[in-house]
Amino acid sequence: MKEGDMLKITVPGSTANLGPGFDSIGLALGKYLTLEIKLSNKFRFEPMTEHVKDLPTNENNLIAKVAIEVASMYDKQLPPCEVKVWSDIPMARGIGSSAAAIVAGIELANQLCHLQLSNDEKLRIASLEEGHPDNVGASLYGGLVVGLHQDEQTELVHIDHVDVDVVVVIPKYEVFTSDARNVLPTSLDYKIAVEASAISNMLVAGLLTNNWKLVGQMMAKDLFHQPYRSSLIPEIKTVQERVLELGAYGSALSGAGPTVISFTEKGKGDELAEKLSHEFSAYAVERLEIDVEGCKVEQVEKVKNR
Repeated sequence: MKEGDMLKITVPGSTANLGPGFDSIGLALGKYLTLEIKLSNKFRFEPMTEHVKDLPTNENNLIAKVAIEVASMYDKQLPPCEVKVWSDIPMARGIGSSAAAIVAGIELANQLCHLQLSNDEKLRIASLEEGHPDNVGASLYGGLVVGLHQDEQTELVHIDHVDVDVVVVIPKYEVFTSDARNVLPTSLDYKIAVEASAISNMLVAGLLTNNWKLVGQMMAKDLFHQPYRSSLIPEIKTVQERVLELGAYGSALSGAGPTVISFTEKGKGDELAEKLSHEFSAYAVERLEIDVEGCKVEQVEKVKNR
Protein backbone atom coordinates (compact mmCIF):
# COMPACT_ATOMS: atom_id res chain seq x y z
CA MET A 1 0.00 0.00 0.00
CA LYS A 2 1.35 3.42 -0.97
CA GLU A 3 0.73 6.86 0.47
CA GLY A 4 -2.41 8.30 -1.06
CA ASP A 5 -4.05 4.89 -1.54
CA MET A 6 -7.18 3.91 0.36
CA LEU A 7 -7.92 0.26 1.06
CA LYS A 8 -11.10 -1.41 2.18
CA ILE A 9 -11.02 -4.66 4.18
CA THR A 10 -14.33 -6.48 4.70
CA VAL A 11 -14.61 -9.47 7.05
CA PRO A 12 -17.80 -11.49 7.67
CA GLY A 13 -18.98 -12.53 11.09
CA SER A 14 -19.60 -16.19 11.78
CA THR A 15 -21.34 -18.82 13.82
CA ALA A 16 -19.47 -21.72 15.36
CA ASN A 17 -20.04 -25.19 16.82
CA LEU A 18 -23.52 -25.79 15.30
CA GLY A 19 -24.07 -27.85 18.43
CA PRO A 20 -21.65 -30.78 18.66
CA GLY A 21 -19.01 -29.35 16.29
CA PHE A 22 -17.39 -27.72 19.31
CA ASP A 23 -14.37 -25.49 18.51
CA SER A 24 -14.10 -27.04 15.05
CA ILE A 25 -17.04 -26.06 12.79
CA GLY A 26 -17.79 -22.56 11.58
CA LEU A 27 -20.10 -20.87 9.09
CA ALA A 28 -19.63 -17.36 7.70
CA LEU A 29 -22.63 -15.06 8.09
CA GLY A 30 -23.74 -11.93 6.27
CA LYS A 31 -22.84 -9.47 9.00
CA TYR A 32 -19.64 -7.56 8.42
CA LEU A 33 -16.71 -5.71 9.95
CA THR A 34 -15.37 -3.17 7.47
CA LEU A 35 -12.17 -1.11 7.60
CA GLU A 36 -11.24 1.82 5.36
CA ILE A 37 -7.53 2.51 5.67
CA LYS A 38 -5.17 5.23 4.56
CA LEU A 39 -1.60 5.88 5.64
CA SER A 40 -1.10 8.74 8.09
CA ASN A 41 1.45 10.19 10.48
CA LYS A 42 -0.24 8.59 13.50
CA PHE A 43 -2.53 5.71 14.39
CA ARG A 44 -6.21 6.51 14.64
CA PHE A 45 -9.18 4.15 14.62
CA GLU A 46 -12.49 5.93 14.12
CA PRO A 47 -15.66 4.02 15.09
CA MET A 48 -18.42 4.63 12.55
CA THR A 49 -21.28 2.48 13.88
CA GLU A 50 -22.99 1.62 17.16
CA HIS A 51 -21.45 -1.83 17.60
CA VAL A 52 -17.90 -0.41 17.62
CA LYS A 53 -18.62 2.86 19.41
CA ASP A 54 -16.45 1.85 22.38
CA LEU A 55 -13.53 0.78 20.16
CA PRO A 56 -10.27 2.36 21.42
CA THR A 57 -9.14 4.94 18.88
CA ASN A 58 -5.44 4.14 19.31
CA GLU A 59 -3.26 1.03 19.21
CA ASN A 60 -5.07 -0.52 22.19
CA ASN A 61 -7.95 -2.05 20.22
CA LEU A 62 -7.89 -5.69 19.16
CA ILE A 63 -7.52 -4.99 15.43
CA ALA A 64 -4.47 -2.79 15.99
CA LYS A 65 -2.90 -5.16 18.55
CA VAL A 66 -3.15 -8.11 16.15
CA ALA A 67 -1.83 -6.08 13.21
CA ILE A 68 1.17 -4.83 15.19
CA GLU A 69 1.87 -8.33 16.51
CA VAL A 70 1.72 -9.88 13.02
CA ALA A 71 4.01 -7.19 11.59
CA SER A 72 6.56 -7.85 14.33
CA MET A 73 6.44 -11.60 13.62
CA TYR A 74 7.91 -10.81 10.22
CA ASP A 75 10.37 -8.19 11.53
CA LYS A 76 8.27 -5.35 10.16
CA GLN A 77 6.87 -2.24 11.78
CA LEU A 78 3.25 -1.45 11.05
CA PRO A 79 3.13 2.02 9.49
CA PRO A 80 0.76 4.49 11.19
CA CYS A 81 -2.61 4.76 9.54
CA GLU A 82 -6.10 6.17 9.88
CA VAL A 83 -8.77 3.48 9.95
CA LYS A 84 -12.50 4.02 9.80
CA VAL A 85 -14.34 1.05 11.31
CA TRP A 86 -17.89 -0.06 10.55
CA SER A 87 -19.58 -3.17 11.96
CA ASP A 88 -23.05 -4.63 12.20
CA ILE A 89 -21.76 -7.65 14.15
CA PRO A 90 -23.02 -7.33 17.74
CA MET A 91 -20.34 -7.73 20.39
CA ALA A 92 -20.27 -10.75 22.72
CA ARG A 93 -23.35 -12.35 21.15
CA GLY A 94 -21.73 -15.45 19.61
CA ILE A 95 -21.57 -14.14 16.03
CA GLY A 96 -17.80 -13.93 15.75
CA SER A 97 -17.06 -10.26 16.46
CA SER A 98 -13.63 -10.95 17.96
CA ALA A 99 -12.69 -13.46 15.25
CA ALA A 100 -13.59 -10.91 12.57
CA ALA A 101 -11.40 -8.35 14.32
CA ILE A 102 -8.49 -10.82 14.44
CA VAL A 103 -8.80 -11.63 10.74
CA ALA A 104 -9.07 -7.90 9.95
CA GLY A 105 -5.93 -7.18 11.98
CA ILE A 106 -3.97 -9.90 10.19
CA GLU A 107 -5.08 -8.57 6.80
CA LEU A 108 -4.24 -5.00 7.84
CA ALA A 109 -0.65 -6.05 8.58
CA ASN A 110 -0.53 -8.16 5.43
CA GLN A 111 -1.48 -5.18 3.27
CA LEU A 112 0.48 -2.39 4.99
CA CYS A 113 3.66 -4.44 5.40
CA HIS A 114 3.44 -6.23 2.03
CA LEU A 115 3.73 -9.65 3.70
CA GLN A 116 1.99 -11.60 0.91
CA LEU A 117 0.63 -14.14 3.37
CA SER A 118 -1.28 -17.14 2.06
CA ASN A 119 -4.69 -18.01 3.50
CA ASP A 120 -3.11 -21.02 5.20
CA GLU A 121 -0.61 -18.73 6.93
CA LYS A 122 -3.36 -16.29 7.93
CA LEU A 123 -5.42 -19.18 9.31
CA ARG A 124 -2.53 -20.44 11.41
CA ILE A 125 -1.86 -16.99 12.89
CA ALA A 126 -5.56 -16.38 13.53
CA SER A 127 -6.04 -19.78 15.17
CA LEU A 128 -3.06 -19.22 17.44
CA GLU A 129 -4.60 -15.90 18.45
CA GLU A 130 -8.16 -17.20 18.88
CA GLY A 131 -7.30 -20.67 20.15
CA HIS A 132 -9.46 -22.54 17.63
CA PRO A 133 -10.07 -22.34 13.86
CA ASP A 134 -13.86 -22.30 13.54
CA ASN A 135 -14.83 -18.61 13.65
CA VAL A 136 -11.58 -17.28 12.18
CA GLY A 137 -11.61 -19.92 9.44
CA ALA A 138 -15.14 -18.99 8.40
CA SER A 139 -14.33 -15.26 8.46
CA LEU A 140 -11.23 -15.86 6.37
CA TYR A 141 -12.56 -18.32 3.78
CA GLY A 142 -16.33 -17.77 3.85
CA GLY A 143 -18.82 -20.62 3.64
CA LEU A 144 -18.60 -23.64 5.94
CA VAL A 145 -15.35 -24.76 7.53
CA VAL A 146 -14.31 -27.79 9.53
CA GLY A 147 -11.00 -27.36 11.29
CA LEU A 148 -8.50 -28.74 13.75
CA HIS A 149 -6.06 -26.55 15.68
CA GLN A 150 -3.09 -28.11 17.49
CA ASP A 151 0.15 -26.74 18.90
CA GLU A 152 2.12 -27.88 15.89
CA GLN A 153 -0.33 -27.22 13.04
CA THR A 154 -3.78 -26.09 11.95
CA GLU A 155 -5.86 -27.98 9.39
CA LEU A 156 -9.04 -26.82 7.65
CA VAL A 157 -11.55 -28.14 5.12
CA HIS A 158 -13.60 -25.47 3.32
CA ILE A 159 -17.05 -26.04 1.78
CA ASP A 160 -18.50 -23.10 -0.14
CA HIS A 161 -21.95 -24.50 -1.02
CA VAL A 162 -24.40 -24.64 1.87
CA ASP A 163 -28.00 -25.10 0.77
CA VAL A 164 -30.01 -23.82 3.74
CA ASP A 165 -31.55 -20.65 5.18
CA VAL A 166 -30.26 -19.18 8.43
CA VAL A 167 -32.28 -17.33 11.09
CA VAL A 168 -30.83 -15.90 14.29
CA VAL A 169 -32.51 -14.88 17.54
CA ILE A 170 -30.23 -12.39 19.29
CA PRO A 171 -30.86 -11.49 22.95
CA LYS A 172 -29.97 -7.99 24.09
CA TYR A 173 -27.55 -9.13 26.80
CA GLU A 174 -23.94 -10.20 26.31
CA VAL A 175 -22.28 -13.52 27.13
CA PHE A 176 -18.50 -13.32 27.19
CA THR A 177 -16.58 -16.33 25.93
CA SER A 178 -14.56 -16.49 29.15
CA ASP A 179 -17.74 -16.84 31.22
CA ALA A 180 -19.15 -19.42 28.81
CA ARG A 181 -15.93 -21.43 29.08
CA ASN A 182 -16.02 -21.36 32.86
CA VAL A 183 -19.28 -23.36 33.03
CA LEU A 184 -17.82 -26.24 31.00
CA PRO A 185 -16.53 -29.37 32.72
CA THR A 186 -12.78 -29.97 32.88
CA SER A 187 -13.25 -33.54 31.62
CA LEU A 188 -15.84 -35.94 30.22
CA ASP A 189 -16.38 -39.58 31.10
CA TYR A 190 -14.80 -41.77 28.39
CA LYS A 191 -18.11 -43.34 27.33
CA ILE A 192 -19.78 -39.91 27.07
CA ALA A 193 -16.81 -38.54 25.12
CA VAL A 194 -17.12 -41.36 22.57
CA GLU A 195 -20.85 -40.70 22.20
CA ALA A 196 -20.27 -36.94 21.87
CA SER A 197 -17.64 -37.56 19.20
CA ALA A 198 -19.99 -39.84 17.25
CA ILE A 199 -22.71 -37.17 17.35
CA SER A 200 -20.20 -34.63 16.02
CA ASN A 201 -19.18 -37.05 13.25
CA MET A 202 -22.81 -37.46 12.23
CA LEU A 203 -23.23 -33.67 12.19
CA VAL A 204 -20.32 -33.39 9.74
CA ALA A 205 -21.75 -36.20 7.62
CA GLY A 206 -25.05 -34.32 7.44
CA LEU A 207 -23.32 -31.05 6.54
CA LEU A 208 -21.23 -32.61 3.77
CA THR A 209 -24.26 -34.31 2.21
CA ASN A 210 -26.65 -31.36 2.72
CA ASN A 211 -28.82 -33.62 4.87
CA TRP A 212 -30.18 -30.83 7.04
CA LYS A 213 -32.76 -32.99 8.76
CA LEU A 214 -29.88 -35.05 10.13
CA VAL A 215 -27.95 -31.89 10.96
CA GLY A 216 -30.87 -30.59 13.00
CA GLN A 217 -31.17 -33.84 14.93
CA MET A 218 -27.47 -33.86 15.77
CA MET A 219 -27.50 -30.19 16.83
CA ALA A 220 -30.02 -31.12 19.53
CA LYS A 221 -27.95 -34.07 20.74
CA ASP A 222 -24.79 -32.09 21.56
CA LEU A 223 -23.01 -33.24 24.72
CA PHE A 224 -19.96 -30.97 24.54
CA HIS A 225 -21.20 -27.52 25.56
CA GLN A 226 -24.90 -26.74 25.19
CA PRO A 227 -26.08 -28.72 28.26
CA TYR A 228 -23.73 -26.63 30.42
CA ARG A 229 -24.15 -23.24 28.76
CA SER A 230 -27.93 -23.38 28.72
CA SER A 231 -27.87 -22.13 32.29
CA LEU A 232 -26.48 -18.83 30.98
CA ILE A 233 -29.08 -18.51 28.23
CA PRO A 234 -32.55 -19.19 29.62
CA GLU A 235 -34.25 -18.55 26.25
CA ILE A 236 -32.54 -21.36 24.39
CA LYS A 237 -34.95 -24.18 25.27
CA THR A 238 -38.05 -22.16 24.39
CA VAL A 239 -36.58 -20.96 21.08
CA GLN A 240 -35.37 -24.42 20.09
CA GLU A 241 -38.73 -26.02 20.81
CA ARG A 242 -40.62 -23.35 18.87
CA VAL A 243 -38.27 -23.57 15.90
CA LEU A 244 -39.03 -27.28 15.52
CA GLU A 245 -42.77 -26.65 15.87
CA LEU A 246 -42.51 -24.15 13.00
CA GLY A 247 -40.97 -26.80 10.74
CA ALA A 248 -37.30 -25.79 10.78
CA TYR A 249 -34.52 -28.38 10.76
CA GLY A 250 -33.15 -27.39 14.15
CA SER A 251 -31.18 -24.85 16.13
CA ALA A 252 -28.21 -24.42 18.42
CA LEU A 253 -26.32 -21.88 20.42
CA SER A 254 -24.27 -19.71 18.06
CA GLY A 255 -20.74 -19.91 19.36
CA ALA A 256 -20.79 -19.30 23.10
CA GLY A 257 -24.21 -17.64 22.84
CA PRO A 258 -26.49 -16.02 23.73
CA THR A 259 -27.61 -15.96 20.07
CA VAL A 260 -29.59 -19.01 18.94
CA ILE A 261 -29.08 -19.92 15.29
CA SER A 262 -31.67 -21.93 13.36
CA PHE A 263 -31.62 -23.65 9.99
CA THR A 264 -34.61 -24.10 7.75
CA GLU A 265 -35.38 -25.12 4.19
CA LYS A 266 -33.99 -22.84 1.49
CA GLY A 267 -36.53 -20.13 0.71
CA LYS A 268 -38.36 -20.42 4.05
CA GLY A 269 -36.04 -18.27 6.16
CA ASP A 270 -38.04 -15.06 5.88
CA GLU A 271 -41.22 -16.83 6.97
CA LEU A 272 -39.48 -18.40 9.96
CA ALA A 273 -37.90 -15.08 10.95
CA GLU A 274 -41.25 -13.29 10.74
CA LYS A 275 -42.98 -15.84 12.96
CA LEU A 276 -40.16 -15.88 15.51
CA SER A 277 -40.01 -12.07 15.61
CA HIS A 278 -43.67 -11.95 16.70
CA GLU A 279 -43.17 -14.51 19.42
CA PHE A 280 -39.78 -13.23 20.65
CA SER A 281 -40.39 -9.52 20.24
CA ALA A 282 -37.86 -8.58 22.93
CA TYR A 283 -35.03 -9.96 20.77
CA ALA A 284 -33.54 -9.13 17.41
CA VAL A 285 -34.66 -11.78 14.92
CA GLU A 286 -33.05 -11.82 11.47
CA ARG A 287 -32.63 -14.03 8.45
CA LEU A 288 -28.98 -13.87 7.48
CA GLU A 289 -27.26 -14.72 4.23
CA ILE A 290 -24.37 -17.17 4.29
CA ASP A 291 -21.24 -15.33 3.19
CA VAL A 292 -19.22 -17.32 0.64
CA GLU A 293 -16.41 -14.84 -0.08
CA GLY A 294 -14.72 -14.48 3.29
CA CYS A 295 -12.22 -11.69 3.90
CA LYS A 296 -12.06 -9.26 0.97
CA VAL A 297 -9.60 -6.50 0.12
CA GLU A 298 -10.21 -3.78 -2.45
CA GLN A 299 -8.90 -0.36 -3.37
CA VAL A 300 -11.83 2.00 -3.07
CA GLU A 301 -10.39 5.24 -4.37
CA LYS A 302 -7.25 7.20 -5.04
CA VAL A 303 -6.82 10.08 -2.62
CA LYS A 304 -5.25 13.12 -4.22
CA ASN A 305 -2.43 14.80 -2.34
CA ARG A 306 -3.06 18.46 -1.67
